[in-house]
Amino acid sequence: MSIGACGPYAHIVAHFEPPGSDAEFELISVAPERQLPAEYLPALRAGLLEGLDGVAAAVLITEGSFSEVDSSEYGYRIAGRQAGRAALIASGLLPPAEGDDLRWADWPGRQDLARAGKRGSRSARRPGGR
Repeated sequence: MSIGACGPYAHIVAHFEPPGSDAEFELISVAPERQLPAEYLPALRAGLLEGLDGVAAAVLITEGSFSEVDSSEYGYRIAGRQAGRAALIASGLLPPAEGDDLRWADWPGRQDLARAGKRGSRSARRPGGR
């Protein structure tokens, strides 16, 4: 019998850039199916669109992981939403303070909240994106 951990699990590594041509949103996953099953891509896409809040972007998913027990569409939607918000903060389109609620996302330049005393310790692997 498998027993789950403490909630929905999703892990992605995402890279963001402006989209090519007239596209408003592009999503490409090069993560192997064993790391990120295709069944979670629609939920991930929906979460990314929510998190980007209308900002055009090309998103490349390079890595991922899942749990047979704890992964769900809901978890990947959360991961996508947090990754999209993190991308907006990292690009300067949202103020850094907006990142305070992004518990599981990480991005270049993010202040380590654990050292700042604002939150407990952070794990090295988080279910959000970059």
